[in-house]
Amino acid sequence: MKRTSAGILIVAAVIGIGVGFLIDQVLTATGRPTFTPAVTLPILLVLLGAVVVALAVPIRRAIHGSSAQAVNPFRAVRIAMLAKASSIVGAAVGGIGLGLALFLVTRPVTPSLGSMGTILATAAAGALLIAAGLVAEHLCIIRKDDHDEQPGGDDA
Repeated sequence: MKRTSAGILIVAAVIGIGVGFLIDQVLTATGRPTFTPAVTLPILLVLLGAVVVALAVPIRRAIHGSSAQAVNPFRAVRIAMLAKASSIVGAAVGGIGLGLALFLVTRPVTPSLGSMGTILATAAAGALLIAAGLVAEHLCIIRKDDHDEQPGGDDA
């Protein structure tokens, strides 16, 4: 498994910014109020980040010998994939929050403090989810053993 690159996170964030801006643009063009995420969304994103890191800590302890359990490589890969998905989702949702904020800032009318606060909290929670996902992914790295067989290396 390859580690999450900055490029994929930037692409997810840029797509999110475009989607967030476009959602509010379409809603405003049709005469509807702009979209404001629920107050619980940033809370759930932060909780998801905490759960991902909490799942990765036992893997790190098992890798570095501070735990009596052996490392289950399948569990490590599953948690690493969850961490990778979390960081990508965090980038996309944070981007949507930034797109919504960008739309509100470009309007001549000053946005309400409540809606702007929720939107900025969503963008910040997306950034925290990115960080938590990258940290959890780092915690799940299992170093390669010297005596692991290389594919196609044994002619016996």
